[in-house]
Amino acid sequence: MNQKRKTGKTDVLVKRYASIADGIAMLFFPYAEVVIHDTARKKVVHIANNLSRREVGDDSAIEELDIHGAKKLYGPYEKINWDGRRMRSVSITLDDDTGSTAGVMCVNFNIAVFEEIGNVLELFVRGVGVAPSHPEDLFKDDWQERINVFLHRWLQERQLALNALSRDHKRELVEALYMEGAFKGKSAANYVANLLGMGRATVYKHLKGLRDDVSPELEAYK
Repeated sequence: MNQKRKTGKTDVLVKRYASIADGIAMLFFPYAEVVIHDTARKKVVHIANNLSRREVGDDSAIEELDIHGAKKLYGPYEKINWDGRRMRSVSITLDDDTGSTAGVMCVNFNIAVFEEIGNVLELFVRGVGVAPSHPEDLFKDDWQERINVFLHRWLQERQLALNALSRDHKRELVEALYMEGAFKGKSAANYVANLLGMGRATVYKHLKGLRDDVSPELEAYK
């Protein structure tokens, strides 16, 4: 009779929760495995997208979770799969009709594949054999990069966003760039105007009256 009761609970678990497990595994395929355990029998009763190479009927080893009635969610926690890859998991207790814990659903997510992708992206972004700076003999007058570096440092120090600058901020930035010598480069005024989303005439207006040397294209505005 007791065995029949346990078998009946297993049938209820599978009937009630297997489709949920299948849906989660399908949504995150091929990276997620979902396993349902019968806590009374301590057996695996359903596996969706089998990544762990377990089988229905295998021992669960769910006592590792220290299951008790007050807690319903365990994790996230990490496990090592049979192939040595890292898995990130959550476990949710499943109730029977009386509200007692009858099973546990474990969602195991293969994060190793994303770690591999991250390593590839890091290598790609960092580059192989890339010098920390460009050749000085080729880019000795790279005024565009100097403007970019100064501009973003200026924004960062003031915690401002380039696309949200007020009119006063733009004027201050143009003056700061001038004091940095940014406008000695040919077409620098056009470049700054485009960066700040303003007309070249407005840039000249902000520069008018500033002292120090200016490029020939700004001479008329001294």
